[in-house]
Amino acid sequence: MLYYLTDIWNSLVSVFRSMSFPVDYLDIIFLAFILYWVIKLVHETRAEQLIKGLVVLGAVLFLLNQFEFKAMKVIGNMVINVGLIAFIVMFQPELRRALEKVGRSKMMKPISLFDTSVPESQDKESFAVDQICLACEKLSRTATGALIVIERQTKLGEQIETGTIINAIPSEELFRNIFFPNTPLHDGAVIMRDGMIHAAGCFLPKPSKEELINKELGSRHRAAIGMSEVSDALIIVVSEETGMISVAENGRLERGFDREKLNVFLRKKLFPVAPELRKNKDKNKEKKKPRPDRSKKGGEEQ
Repeated sequence: MLYYLTDIWNSLVSVFRSMSFPVDYLDIIFLAFILYWVIKLVHETRAEQLIKGLVVLGAVLFLLNQFEFKAMKVIGNMVINVGLIAFIVMFQPELRRALEKVGRSKMMKPISLFDTSVPESQDKESFAVDQICLACEKLSRTATGALIVIERQTKLGEQIETGTIINAIPSEELFRNIFFPNTPLHDGAVIMRDGMIHAAGCFLPKPSKEELINKELGSRHRAAIGMSEVSDALIIVVSEETGMISVAENGRLERGFDREKLNVFLRKKLFPVAPELRKNKDKNKEKKKPRPDRSKKGGEEQ
């Protein structure tokens, strides 16, 4: 055993001595980053248990290969070949979600998103935010259930196809009419696109870890979490039991919003101020500050 460990150590030392700087070191850093990203991606998902099983299976096959068990070696190779196809089929939702996360990463965003100019459609979207907050406040008072999805970079064409296209200017009255109990569209979600009510009565996907969600949360909250897991959308929920307003983003649900807090939250997420605009805004505020009248103060002291 000691000889075997010594042999491994000598092999590692020879590998590090033969490495060239910086190519091989960068290669190791990139590989470590990819492994870390994969582990973080599958953490607390069904794929995590599968990967653990594959690691154990790989270790067993390696040990059996050392003893040259021919029959076990053939069976092991067949399991590996079939297992790869089974992995893709069984965990297609997780693989799709992983690719969607890569597509939503900052590196993949269009260059125009980093433009410091204010978009022309911001006034329309700002009006929509005001109407959403006003509607949620009134729906909350009457404990009327509501589910509003604000589309961002990830397009929600699959969910829009399940509902009814409206393409209407948002208003507090229209939201209350859509979510009024027993109306044809009140059970589904409203999807906002470019500051407009694009569709209503839409069905949203279920969350991937539904068994871990608080059992007190109803179907609307679960649908909101599920939608936020597969997109970068902001999903607003009004509970029909308590009237509480919640917002789901990136698979997490934040509760306890009122009209003012919801307005601030949505504007912060939808209209991020570019650094240059923020500096100019701060400078303008400083210029507008009233200066103290020193002449009057000096006269009093005299």
